[in-house]
Amino acid sequence: MTHDDAAPVEIEPGVYEHFKGMRYEVFGTARHSETEEVFVSYRKLYDDHSFWVRPIAMFTEHVERDGYSGPRFRRVE
Repeated sequence: MTHDDAAPVEIEPGVYEHFKGMRYEVFGTARHSETEEVFVSYRKLYDDHSFWVRPIAMFTEHVERDGYSGPRFRRVE
C-alpha cells in the first residue's frame, strides 16, 4: 500500500488514540472496489462501538490544531 504514491504505509491492527483523546480499535486496511483508494477500518471503543472507515491519507496525516501538533491517530496498544 502506498500513501500518496510514496513509501508504503502499514497500519497495524490494534488500539489507536485520536488526537482529541478518544480510542479506537483498528482492524486493518481495505481498498475501494472501484477507485482502489485505501481506507482504514476501525470501531469506536466508546458510546455505541460503531464501525467506521477513513481514507488512509487522513488517518495518517499530521494535525495542527488548538495548540496540538502531531499525528491524527497514534497506536497505543
